[in-house]
Amino acid sequence: MILEEYFNYRNELLDQSKDDEGFIQENLILSQVLPSMLDAKLIDSEDFTNSYFKSTADKLKINAYSINESGERLQLFLIDENSIDLSATSKELMISTKASYESQFKRCTNFHNKAIKGHLNDEIQDSSPVRPLISSISSSQGAEQFDVVEIFLITLTSTVSLRGASPQPNRIEFEDEEIVVTYQKNRERKKKDLLLKKRIIDLNFLYNVLISQGSREALTVNFEKTFGESLYSIKAADEDYFESYLCVLPASILSRLYKEFSTRLLEKNVRSFLQFRGVNKGIRETIRKEPEKFVAYNNGLTITATDADISYESGQYKIKSLTDFQIVNGGQTTATIYFTQKDGFDISKVKVMAKINVAKEATDEELEELISNISTYSNAQSRVSKVDLRSRNPQLVRIKSLSESVMTPSGKKWFFEKAKGEFNTKLRIAGSNKRRLAKEYPTQRRFSKELMAKYYSAWGNQPHLVKKGGEKIFRYFIEKLTGEGEFKKPINVNRDFYEELIAKIILFRSLEKIYGAGKNSMGQLRSAAVPYSLSVLFMITDADKNAPSFDLLKIWLNEELENDLAAYLTQLLKLVNELIKKYSESDDYGEYSKKEELWKRISLSKEIKEFTGKDDTKKIIDKYGISKTELKKRKGSNENLEEVDFKSLIDNVLIHSNGINYYKSIQSNTELLSGSDERKLSGLVHAIINKKDIEDDLVLFESSLTNKLRVEVPDFFDNIEREDSLLYNTLDYVITHYNKCINEKNDVLLEFQKIEAIAKAKQVKYASVFDQIGKKLVKGIPPKIKEMYYASYILKDKNIKELKPIKTLDISKVIINELLLRKMFEWDSTAKILSPKERAYIADFAWGLKKLNSFHEKNIRRHLKNLVNKGYLIY
Repeated sequence: MILEEYFNYRNELLDQSKDDEGFIQENLILSQVLPSMLDAKLIDSEDFTNSYFKSTADKLKINAYSINESGERLQLFLIDENSIDLSATSKELMISTKASYESQFKRCTNFHNKAIKGHLNDEIQDSSPVRPLISSISSSQGAEQFDVVEIFLITLTSTVSLRGASPQPNRIEFEDEEIVVTYQKNRERKKKDLLLKKRIIDLNFLYNVLISQGSREALTVNFEKTFGESLYSIKAADEDYFESYLCVLPASILSRLYKEFSTRLLEKNVRSFLQFRGVNKGIRETIRKEPEKFVAYNNGLTITATDADISYESGQYKIKSLTDFQIVNGGQTTATIYFTQKDGFDISKVKVMAKINVAKEATDEELEELISNISTYSNAQSRVSKVDLRSRNPQLVRIKSLSESVMTPSGKKWFFEKAKGEFNTKLRIAGSNKRRLAKEYPTQRRFSKELMAKYYSAWGNQPHLVKKGGEKIFRYFIEKLTGEGEFKKPINVNRDFYEELIAKIILFRSLEKIYGAGKNSMGQLRSAAVPYSLSVLFMITDADKNAPSFDLLKIWLNEELENDLAAYLTQLLKLVNELIKKYSESDDYGEYSKKEELWKRISLSKEIKEFTGKDDTKKIIDKYGISKTELKKRKGSNENLEEVDFKSLIDNVLIHSNGINYYKSIQSNTELLSGSDERKLSGLVHAIINKKDIEDDLVLFESSLTNKLRVEVPDFFDNIEREDSLLYNTLDYVITHYNKCINEKNDVLLEFQKIEAIAKAKQVKYASVFDQIGKKLVKGIPPKIKEMYYASYILKDKNIKELKPIKTLDISKVIINELLLRKMFEWDSTAKILSPKERAYIADFAWGLKKLNSFHEKNIRRHLKNLVNKGYLIY
């Protein structure tokens, strides 16, 4: 049942929103939810300014706010605290009435109404986090700036309809309201209509974003409902995959659309590029002086949609509505028209040509490709660079491959979530391996592509851009990787790059932890202080031609900050936190820290010069620095390494490990499969039976099919029995030994020839395969799947044939190591002798999340004795 999936996801969100003491924090809920809202394009950035304020007596509450990229939209975030109560029952978490949400929204609308009238000015202290917001809302400057106030109610409940036999997911929407506000400008009293929008962000929404892998929420523009009339057009083309229509749009419609939807109108490649605050002077001058000639001078708009409601009447086509509306060319025109009207200019005589392309009868992949190509060719004459911001970008694919192949010096992996919900889907289909997977990749060793862009870019000279977040920093990151935009040459995405990336992630997250969150934090500016502090460290090392570079490899090797470095960065964070407040020209420090001028002031300040000139800084640079010559030499020597790309092999192993029965179970769900799907599934089964490598197109099909099942029949995975993980363990065995050689600079071929010799001595079948594997790895070639089947005999013999169960019941003589602990965990995951808490306790030591000492070893032996008494055999 889909509601169970929602509530399971709620548990995950709550688990990830706990602080170091295990308490759920509302600001951490926001940190979990806002990235999903960014994926759906409801907001421009996941960054927010904490402004927590609650008055039970006056029924007021607000958690945080943000201002959109173009500056005219104030977005307020409100969390329903009852929805995050751990004791809430499923029945309490199902909301069916609009009134339940209205009472929540009213707390925020009451706050806004009081603030706009100035009634809160004297009630709130200057030190309160909500003070900058109240000051802005109540000022004439704020009244003039904000045209739209958007309230997001974040609630971990499910909106349902109770009309059927059982509760079903539902969506409740709220009508927009308009409020008349007055303000002073140039000693003149002015009036304007402020648009107030309300939107529920519930479990239904969050789960749908998750399973759609971060797809933007389709924007439907209903022209008849919004403007009272359809768009009259002529049909210009009718092809297999799309239809094209030409029409003339009044500028008033475009201005209203921009006010209604802001940058959601714009295709993301374009949206993340345009600087909306810098209104195009040429367009503006035409509107001001020759509005009737605008249609002749301007290139017009290119719009795409995936569906349309169109009728043919009296020789003309009437476009009533467009679904998945995107402006892929003409974003600058649209924004300029809006802001020109906002500044008081008449746009009533302005008209704009528009070409509307409606895709049809195509798969999701074909639609995405078509829209992407339309965007690319429509912008061929513009400054918009053609970087691919999608998850299939080749650089992102390469980073994904490295994350699956490269192990840390302690033998751990990091999980790169290339597409939204990828890890959640992996967990959902893991069956009995779910707990093991979660322990293998704990939250602190997972990162998304958006977070990666922020972590990587924070090591540089643009902390203000990192603070902005969203697509701005993601585009900057991709352009840097690909050598597009301001960058002259692409970056080589190899093992060196990946090791430094992980070091940057560790560095960034360590500073976040040092700064703290909630009542024990240094303050309210963590999202600014952390990147600003890292930029200071970068400025005095890598950016200084006369100074050593910071050796990130040392952090990679240690996998954490050493005490002296942590202590130094603590002092730097404290200083930067104060300097942001000192040098900001606004009392809204969070928003002002997005401006480059603040970074310039801080980086050139006497305080930073004094701090970085102290002996403590010299000691840190002496210890963690590396000369630029030595660094270049080290990277140059690694360039000759034939790096193995294990991606194809990993994909094959995962599919082969699922086993034949898994795919035959899918074949029985014939209502979900087309004839083409059934043939492809048969191809997968045939490859598994014959131990053959699976072609890339079938790998992509399998991934797409898994996501389809995840969306349409999620409970399918509850009934699947997984086959043993011997093949996966063999892959892990090969990758571990390969990484050991790379990390320790050992001979790869010699390492695998040693394994071959040991296997032969133990009379393991197919022992010679390790020599073949070694020779391939040296050339940068991964093994074939059949070779992995042969190699698995060494683990089969090691764990089953060669070893006999220990018959002694003297538990005190058993050696406690990670192998034993993992076997205990895996056996009990099925037997369920221990409690979930006891099983999790064992897993922490089995996967190296906690260190074993005499106290814990005593507890482990007690659990081991319990398992042995219930039939567990020790080998």
